[in-house]
Amino acid sequence: MTQPCVHIVDDDPDIRDGLAWLFDSRGLANATWDGGQAFLAAARALQGGWGQAVVLLDMRMAPLSGTMTFEQLKAMGCPWPVLFLTGHGDVGTAVAAVKQGAWDFLEKPFQDNELVDRVQQALAVASAVQQDDSEARRLRQALASLSPREREVLDELVRGHYNKNIADHLGITPRTVEFHRANIFEKMGVSSAVELAHKLGRLQPLG
Repeated sequence: MTQPCVHIVDDDPDIRDGLAWLFDSRGLANATWDGGQAFLAAARALQGGWGQAVVLLDMRMAPLSGTMTFEQLKAMGCPWPVLFLTGHGDVGTAVAAVKQGAWDFLEKPFQDNELVDRVQQALAVASAVQQDDSEARRLRQALASLSPREREVLDELVRGHYNKNIADHLGITPRTVEFHRANIFEKMGVSSAVELAHKLGRLQPLG
């Protein structure tokens, strides 16, 4: 799914159709689902290639409630922001869902413009997450492509050591260090040891 998509999950056909029309009119691609099970089956099929999307999830659905659908989506590791659509009586449940990682909730009836604004904000978040994920993947692949000697030089570089010290530590000439350093920078897509350290630092929490 290359184009960002708004997934509308609601068991009320009038609400589904109304929301689909609204997003169509604003040029936002969307898909409608009549319940959590059908939506989760489609999400499961995408696993690993999530793309950018936002989920509008009705709180009250049967047999699978919005909360249960959200929990299963989270268990899949799906990164899509979830915006709950809730009736007045479900605000407490929606607040609890936000504490569990849902992106936000809107109480019915809501203004069309407010909903579209929230969805666009959520899509911006989804886009940033996807870019972070693809950058992390690229860095991991670049790391895996380094030779054992390049890995040794990289470890020294991110500790802030100079070429001469690295050469002494590894028992190689400074010229060889320079050669490995240039290869590492090219493979990792960086132009300095500081930039390299920053990128690797961001990668660390991910694994």
